[in-house]
Amino acid sequence: MNSSSASETTRGGSVGPGGATRPARAGGRRLPQILWLALPGLLLVVVVFDLPLLNTMRWSLGDPNDPPTLRFYSEFAQSSVYGAVILRTLVLSAKVAALTALIGYPLAYWASGLSKRRQIAVIGLVVMTFWVSILVRTYAWIVVLGTNGIVNNAFADLGLTSEPISFLYNEISIIIGMVNVLMPFFILPVFSAMVGIDKQLVEVAETLGASRLRAFWTVFFPLSLPAVIASSILIFILSLGFYITPAILGGGRVVLVANMMDLLINRFANWEIAAVIAVVLMITTLALYAVYQVMRERAQ
Repeated sequence: MNSSSASETTRGGSVGPGGATRPARAGGRRLPQILWLALPGLLLVVVVFDLPLLNTMRWSLGDPNDPPTLRFYSEFAQSSVYGAVILRTLVLSAKVAALTALIGYPLAYWASGLSKRRQIAVIGLVVMTFWVSILVRTYAWIVVLGTNGIVNNAFADLGLTSEPISFLYNEISIIIGMVNVLMPFFILPVFSAMVGIDKQLVEVAETLGASRLRAFWTVFFPLSLPAVIASSILIFILSLGFYITPAILGGGRVVLVANMMDLLINRFANWEIAAVIAVVLMITTLALYAVYQVMRERAQ
């Protein structure tokens, strides 16, 4: 037996007396060891993340001390209020995702064309927004959009308005605040994808006679589109559970899902319906997250 054939034999197991091959046990022994090593992490994940979700799902079937029932799901389906709030949340989240993409894409495109040093400076400014609390950034918009805020005073000084415009405590102010908070979550991944696009492809298109605009729309934009779609879905998912910004800038006049759950739990002590809404929102989020993962893999 030559050295290569011996190596192939011992790869599947060890050679015993008389040349008999014994089955390998190393892989079988390693699996329990890996499971034991992973057990603390698995327990931590289950306790921290999964138990609260399982407890919420159990509450959606009624009080844990009583037999499970679908009565609260039926109550949820028959009420038009819950469906209206969820639909409003979905529509507003779609508007936030679309507006974030419209504003964030040109910024990411502009930053991707800068020199390396300027790119670091621009992305650093974007990342700096994570250092400021969402609560502080949201209250700052009251100063900007209030009756005596910066925007209304500017309009009055320019003679554009004779009376202050009501920007606060409506959907407009909520969308502005949420777009501001979520913008870095769009710019950073789209910028990363744009930097990875081979600029020579655009140059080749221009060399072949395409205008700069046509080369952008036919070459660069399609290559960046998967990242745009994936980031937009991420923004949409994050918007579904927003609470602080709608609560402050909406002033209680625009109720979204998170605000409704807060009312059901803290004011009406209706844990079962709140759990049903949470389960419905979780299923919707998981479905969208699956789409996001597929698009993200395509973007990479």
